[in-house]
Amino acid sequence: MKYAVVGAGAMGLRYGILLQYNAGVPVDFVEPTQASLDKIHAQGDQVWKSRDHKDRHLVKINAYSPEEYQGDPDVWIFFMKQMQLQDALDRLAPKFKAHQTALGAMNGMGHIEKLQKYFTDDHIIGGTAMIATVLNDYGDVDFMGTEGAGSSVYINLTEKDSDTLDQVKTDFQAANLNPSTTHNFMGTLLTKVFFNSVENSIATMFQSRMGELIAYDNFLEGIARPLVNEAYDAADAAGYKLLETRDQMVAQVDYVSKVAYPLHYPSMYQDFSKGRATEVDYINGWIADLADKHGVQALNQRLVQNMVHLAEAMRQFKQ
Repeated sequence: MKYAVVGAGAMGLRYGILLQYNAGVPVDFVEPTQASLDKIHAQGDQVWKSRDHKDRHLVKINAYSPEEYQGDPDVWIFFMKQMQLQDALDRLAPKFKAHQTALGAMNGMGHIEKLQKYFTDDHIIGGTAMIATVLNDYGDVDFMGTEGAGSSVYINLTEKDSDTLDQVKTDFQAANLNPSTTHNFMGTLLTKVFFNSVENSIATMFQSRMGELIAYDNFLEGIARPLVNEAYDAADAAGYKLLETRDQMVAQVDYVSKVAYPLHYPSMYQDFSKGRATEVDYINGWIADLADKHGVQALNQRLVQNMVHLAEAMRQFKQ
């Protein structure tokens, strides 16, 4: 299959490079951010690739703006920030064809509804990735963890099996993205959102690595569990069943922080530290809105949403 990765950021570059060089499938990159595209072109249509800050070298990619892209991929892989996605879709709309599938494995919630404006439900795949990656600068990506580290999960919006999803899984396995599939669409997506509502947001507020958060001896029970409980209460009220229990979610926070990626700054903090807007409204804010809609409370989730925005606002005084 042929893939077009929309968004040459941290995760977009990791997926595309692994598919191109490990799985040996054709990949194009569509980069809506002009400064990023200019940097890649200036490097000779190459990007810097490292792993755990080592072995930094250039790899060749094909990168285009939305307007100049003329390819016909079987699958579009969207790795935009939630607040940037609509603009990218509008610019790419003339390129979409009925036989193509859209795969969204982005952080937060809101992208699936946007994709539904351009693709039919039987041509939309949702997903999540527990794969730590850092964008040092435009055109400069750092894969965190050993080769094959991390995992990813995918599901058709219809919750039915399909040949396309089977082929995607085969290609992603060859790329060392460690894919699995499920038949629970919202449960699959919310598992990562609920995790991020703890790790991403708290790390951003306190400008900390994941391993530094867990060093606080009451992080799991005093901070993580109240946020997890509120998220699960909202999901229960909405009729969504998660892939993990509450205890399993807290245990995952513990494991990822201590063992898998203790030195990793989550993606929200990476945005925050570079002066960019965060996706907190699409994570903690989305959970709080879901709770409000279904008559339960998520006061901690709403507080964290506002505290991250406060941290964003305070940047003007730190320069």
